[in-house]
Amino acid sequence: MGVTHDVVFPVTVTGSDDSGLSFADVDLKGPHGGFSTTDAFCETATACTTVFTVNAHPAPGSDDPVDLANSNAGTWSVDALVDANDGESVFAPGVGSFGLKRAARLTVDASPEPVAKGARITVTGKLVRANWDTYRYAGYAGQAVKLQFRPKDSSTYTTVATVRTTNTGTLHATVKAVKDGYWRWNFTGTTTTGPARATGDYVDVRP
Repeated sequence: MGVTHDVVFPVTVTGSDDSGLSFADVDLKGPHGGFSTTDAFCETATACTTVFTVNAHPAPGSDDPVDLANSNAGTWSVDALVDANDGESVFAPGVGSFGLKRAARLTVDASPEPVAKGARITVTGKLVRANWDTYRYAGYAGQAVKLQFRPKDSSTYTTVATVRTTNTGTLHATVKAVKDGYWRWNFTGTTTTGPARATGDYVDVRP
């Protein structure tokens, strides 16, 4: 989840009853009071799907989707109350869970380009993540990010080093120029923040 667009996602509850399922009331519960609820008539006798919309951007109005705060990022649980056609009902607390995370972005710049073989290449970049409180992206400090290289004639990236971001989210590494190829930063994410991968920056290495 970033800070610009709503995110819409379905939650499907499945089950069985002799008379068939008729209606589902689904509650999502997240960290620090994060909460959302919706309901729907079941589309089949064994499945009920309801759609949730959440946001993390300014959207004035009484009918807005759930407006997230940074403290709401993390693991959310799913509670379901399902009604059957014969009037019976079943409540299933914690029937499922999922991660709702702050979006991350990564940049990369490898220079100089072109570069002589054996010379040093400086690879910089910045890791930022969505701030759901300010509706902006800001540097993500103290995070381990992998510096990866892919030779020109290969489709596979290999990790060369792991670097931690500064207090502003910036990254810096110096490597030896060996062959033509692409350099990128790769962040695998945390429990509250999604992964991010920079587009490879090509460096021409000359004899």
